[in-house]
Amino acid sequence: MIQRIQSLYLLMAAACGVATWFFDIWKGTFGTAPNADTTRVNAQSNFALFVLYMLIVALAAVCIFLYKNRKLQFKLTVINILLSIGALVLQYFVVQNYENSMQEKGMILQKSTYLPAAFLPIMLIILLILAARGIYKDEKLIKSLDRLR
Repeated sequence: MIQRIQSLYLLMAAACGVATWFFDIWKGTFGTAPNADTTRVNAQSNFALFVLYMLIVALAAVCIFLYKNRKLQFKLTVINILLSIGALVLQYFVVQNYENSMQEKGMILQKSTYLPAAFLPIMLIILLILAARGIYKDEKLIKSLDRLR
């Protein structure tokens, strides 16, 4: 199970998903210099984003233990890739919505910065793609061995 490289990819993808819960993705400074307000956004800042990342982590963890059913494991990994892309898009819209809502309140955006943890969802997608590729190669290998029997 763990000796398969795609299981390690899935485990690292789940770890990236958990890390998005705790590490800040974006930081914005609003207001003037003496009364500047710094705001940070992570997955826990938005309920939909948090639930989506919980689903992604749970699906990656479940896929690790489906090593005997490679077809289902591949399908769930592809679904997880689509969910991760959706989470990345939702994360972008959450940040944009937050910036717009603060500016509507009359606060001036001084500085908007995506933090290094903003690359975690991208890393998550890459790891899931690598896992799907490994699962596909295993399935192809098993099919070729079945033809030889």
